[in-house]
Amino acid sequence: MSLTIAIVGRPNVGKSTLFNRLAEKRLAIVDDTPGVTRDRRIGKGRIADLTFNIFDTAGFEDASNDTLEGRMREQTDKAVEDSDVALFMIDARVGVTPLDNHFAKWLRSRNVPVLLVANKCEGRSGEAGLYDSYSLGLGEPLAISAEHGEGMGELYDALQPIADELNEAQQVAPEEANVEDLDEEGEIEEQSGPIQMAIVGRPNVGKSTLINKLIGDDRLLSGPEAGITRDAIAVEWSYNGRQLKLIDTAGLRRKGKVTEKVESLSAQDSLRAIQYAQIVVLVLDSNDMLEKQDLTIARQVIKEGRVLIIAANKWDIAKDRQAALQKLDDRLQTSLPQVRGVPTLTVSALTGEGLDKLLPTAFDIFETWNKRVPTGQLNQWLEHMTERHPPPISGGRRLRIRYITQAKTRPPTFIVFSSKGGALPEDYRRYLVNGLREDFNLPGIPIRMLVRKGRNPYVDK
Repeated sequence: MSLTIAIVGRPNVGKSTLFNRLAEKRLAIVDDTPGVTRDRRIGKGRIADLTFNIFDTAGFEDASNDTLEGRMREQTDKAVEDSDVALFMIDARVGVTPLDNHFAKWLRSRNVPVLLVANKCEGRSGEAGLYDSYSLGLGEPLAISAEHGEGMGELYDALQPIADELNEAQQVAPEEANVEDLDEEGEIEEQSGPIQMAIVGRPNVGKSTLINKLIGDDRLLSGPEAGITRDAIAVEWSYNGRQLKLIDTAGLRRKGKVTEKVESLSAQDSLRAIQYAQIVVLVLDSNDMLEKQDLTIARQVIKEGRVLIIAANKWDIAKDRQAALQKLDDRLQTSLPQVRGVPTLTVSALTGEGLDKLLPTAFDIFETWNKRVPTGQLNQWLEHMTERHPPPISGGRRLRIRYITQAKTRPPTFIVFSSKGGALPEDYRRYLVNGLREDFNLPGIPIRMLVRKGRNPYVDK
């Protein structure tokens, strides 16, 4: 088991900047606005030959537990409990604040080693704060600059003895070791490669609550406030022996309503999560079903070729269930005909109603997304389709479709060779795609069809 480190401190001292520096990639959103990070994020960090798991946490706030800030602090508390060492970071330019003193006292009461890190020590501007930090009673501070990479050697020297001690303890009791690997994106992942499932939707539709209910743990910060989630947070989980990486994302609003830089960065993070996911669950509010922004998100998922599942959440408080279902069906028929048969579920993330069907449905459509149709069957099918509905006439001559083959899966992508390539009209392409979907049992997934001009490349000249 690797050394696990939690970076903690009050808001805006540079925790996410250090997290990204140690992870060697931009995983956490960084901005000058205090309190950007709210959930705890885990990634893989490295300094030279020393590797470790690392938590980025929300800034310490002195607030009651029933507030958003209080729930953020609980997430930080869990990160510290799960770590072998805490890096307590202060802003050396500002110096030691009463909040730093308060949480230094809190950290001393925890059963975890603490390393004091004075950030923003580049140049001479942080010297006064560096010397002032001795008053916290946490030992000699490490002077670093997370932004410029200064002080990483000193941090390595401080962490190495802790890592060595942890390794020695594991060698004494190997049966207690729980070895995990980290994937190149910085999140915990089994070697077999989990299915990546992104949970997306508008703000306050219950995305974080849904994941927490699925895994049976308050892993993600949730609550009645809209827009709590900002970073895309990945949670590793296993269901019936299959490994999953559940990715919670920030709520996506219409571009015209996004005015703050942090929300814009969060939206970009959510869109990246869609790009790299394999399955995307679009969470709707049952009382506000499939509105314009929901359709925009759904079309983005389809454009990326991902598996789309629609989960109508808050079904336990739906006002008119029959009308809601009818509205959903009508919107799907008129606005998303390109994924006819997309799975739709009614669920309640709060009570768990309907969630038992979500993952079996996801696995089933995931298999469809990976389906490959033999070339021989495809060309027999193509002959039947063109006889039933011949291609249109173009330039005084009827188009000829010579051959079809499946180029790839994820999503199923087919190449059609015709006499005039791109001249094949869009309505005839739709006719072929709908035929593929129906005849080869490919419901609810994106199907791509490319048209090429030329001879059948699989036949000898």
